[in-house]
Amino acid sequence: MKLDIIAQIVQILKDAPEVGAIEIRRGLFGAWSSVRVSKAGHGTNADHVVVTQPGAIPQSSVPASRGMGPGESAPPAGPQYLEIKSPMVGTFYQSPEPGAQPYVKVGSRVNVGQVVCIIEAMKIMNEIESEVSGVIKEVTAGSSQPVEFGQVLFRVDPHG
Repeated sequence: MKLDIIAQIVQILKDAPEVGAIEIRRGLFGAWSSVRVSKAGHGTNADHVVVTQPGAIPQSSVPASRGMGPGESAPPAGPQYLEIKSPMVGTFYQSPEPGAQPYVKVGSRVNVGQVVCIIEAMKIMNEIESEVSGVIKEVTAGSSQPVEFGQVLFRVDPHG
């Protein structure tokens, strides 16, 4: 990261006392993979903005414990899905090798113990097995993208 960018980030922190932290992660080839801005006095579940790719539109996240504002309505109650979460920090891969079919995709049926993806950590390829059975309803991580410990990778309908 260039010194002028670091200086700009420090200036933002000085000028905005409500900003508690700015976390920047770099991806492959030096491109920014994410930027997180947290409000002062908040932990990891704080209000934040995350940009997952350079030039992407920021997406605001608000903790579920906050009340609804005027004119806002609660999201409709939907089916309750089980989540397959990342057991480690690393790089997520949907398939065993580039160009191969993914282990699972939306609509795939999974069983307990079935490999659903690979997470590369410290140059070791770790096969991640499902701890639930059902039908994949959502794949929340992108192939070759960094993932955090506890990050949701898949949502599974146990009744599907």
